[in-house]
Amino acid sequence: MAPPHVYKTAPIAPSALILKGSSWRRQFIACSSAWPLSSRSMVCDWREPQDLQKILDLELRSSGEPQQRVLEHCRDVIHYSVKTCHPRFFNQLFSGLDPHALVGRMITETLNTSQYTYEIAPVFVLMEEVVLKKLRELIGWGSGDGIFCPGGSLSNIYAMNVARYQRFPDSKRMGIWALPRLAVFTSQECHYSVQKGAAFLGIGTDNIYLVGVDERGKMIPADLEKQINKAKSEGACPFFVNATCGTTVLGAFDPLVDVADLCERHGAWFHVDAAWGGSALLSRRHRHLLRGIERADSVAWNPHKMLMTGLQCSAFLLRDSSGLLQQCHCANATYLFQTDKFYDMAYDTGDKTIQCGRKVDCLKLWLMWKANGTEGLEKRVDRAFEFTRYLTEEIKKRESFQLVIEPEFINLCFWFVPPSLRGKQSCADYWERLGKVAPAIKERMMKKGSMMVGYQPLGSKVNFFRQVVTNPVVTKQDLDFFLDEIERLGTDL
Repeated sequence: MAPPHVYKTAPIAPSALILKGSSWRRQFIACSSAWPLSSRSMVCDWREPQDLQKILDLELRSSGEPQQRVLEHCRDVIHYSVKTCHPRFFNQLFSGLDPHALVGRMITETLNTSQYTYEIAPVFVLMEEVVLKKLRELIGWGSGDGIFCPGGSLSNIYAMNVARYQRFPDSKRMGIWALPRLAVFTSQECHYSVQKGAAFLGIGTDNIYLVGVDERGKMIPADLEKQINKAKSEGACPFFVNATCGTTVLGAFDPLVDVADLCERHGAWFHVDAAWGGSALLSRRHRHLLRGIERADSVAWNPHKMLMTGLQCSAFLLRDSSGLLQQCHCANATYLFQTDKFYDMAYDTGDKTIQCGRKVDCLKLWLMWKANGTEGLEKRVDRAFEFTRYLTEEIKKRESFQLVIEPEFINLCFWFVPPSLRGKQSCADYWERLGKVAPAIKERMMKKGSMMVGYQPLGSKVNFFRQVVTNPVVTKQDLDFFLDEIERLGTDL
């Protein structure tokens, strides 16, 4: 059984608005609705895979089990899962959960419909277009198109596919036989989905030209032009340029205005992967980081990250309003998209995607926006910046920490330098030894269950921590604890 503090009944969760009813459901709420999670609880109760397999009863049997036993399984699932809403979970580019978005998720799961036709999802078809239109307006577009996708990776792949179709429409029928050798351009710090997309679409990873970055991780426009000219000299067609707003590790924003100029000059599709950094558009104080995004042909934006809409909520947005998205992906299945329906078929948006069944991802964002307003979401974004600045200044006060780079966004990257390594940078093995510190501390915090934060190497830089604050229940006391805990866990290394 789990420790009592994990399962004690907290103030009733938003899910209770929907789930209250049977005794069994009330019991489930009691074991799962610690909202918000107390900082005194564990982020995770870590077990090795072989040990967890022994603890959990994962066997599927021919006969059903009593409801009380099923409830115990639910308790085990919750107890041994990572609590991403915990105020000391800093491990990913998402954390926390807006309660209104959670209610939206519960409603859509309860209604259990698909987003492909107006006939089966009339409210959500209209709602999706309203939400997408609002996101496009924040980018700076007066018109356009879009769709919600299962994650930012697929949004980036959609962009590559639509760009190819726009340039070579016969490729939809003839495949690679209608194409020259295509070239994709992206920075060395781009998301790995660009490589996956090139492989998936048959473009080939060898045809990705990686553009150099400066010391802050931003794409260097001069090198982009150099790579484009190189591709042309090698007989390739430069058709797609991917710029990043909020790189995964450093949180860098590529210079969009300069990249847009080059795309126009060379006739390439200009895509902006703003899956992480796009939410800065909601802040009047910080939207300058994305200056020039209105010139993009397409944008990927994940509200499930900085805005805490909950997984998954990823928008693929197009400046084109001529129906390019529909033309690129449609298959015109007559059993679903009949031409003789009694209502306007323009509201059947399912053929814009490569999916058939598609979850309703717009309601949680719409409901959260309704409750908080644009001003409330702006405050959420600004608070994340403010807390990142607070933690940065606290790090500078402690000799045991060293910044990798001064943060521009809310990615805070730093090393912890234990006493055994301080003042020894001239030693030949200094960086090798420092690179082992972050993994060791991560192991200790996971096994203790006190918090979670990510680490990684980057280029010539050895392992360092990357801390991100998006959860609005995080306090400055949590951030102070974060630094204190790293010092406690790493002092003897």
